[in-house]
Amino acid sequence: MAPVRAEDLERLRDALAEHDVEYLFLGQMAAILQGYPDTTQDADLFVEKTTENGERLTRALRALGFAIGEVEEADIRQGKDFIQLRSGPFDVDLVYAPDGIERYEDARRRGREIDGFRVCSMQDVIESKVRSNRDKDRESLPRLRDFARYLEREPRSDLRLLPPKRSR
Repeated sequence: MAPVRAEDLERLRDALAEHDVEYLFLGQMAAILQGYPDTTQDADLFVEKTTENGERLTRALRALGFAIGEVEEADIRQGKDFIQLRSGPFDVDLVYAPDGIERYEDARRRGREIDGFRVCSMQDVIESKVRSNRDKDRESLPRLRDFARYLEREPRSDLRLLPPKRSR
């Protein structure tokens, strides 16, 4: 499994925007998009859990070339807690119930946008990794915390709060 490429992320971002999907990048990818120096094998998306959003997400993923079967489509529309997609041009994990984050609306309010990418706050990235308690997450936490402190001291001018949600 190769790391997710920048052009894959741009295509994903654009497809999600085109289909009006409500989402945030989560995990290592959210940190990387904010400037954290690392790579990851997949893109984790924290997705708002509504049937309509799931339908829009399914259309966006199919437009990118993901083979979404009936079972996966139902899981996406229903907002199953965790869905791994390995049937497309790159790997995507859909997360509807991330560890350490109670509600999508709260994460979105704390989220940021950079170059059109909607990302969870570093605090949410860190809290999710703390709560998941996986070996690889525990190992990366000191560096992620250092990076979050760096962003507090040296804020990026291109990292902005997310605009208000559009009504549909």
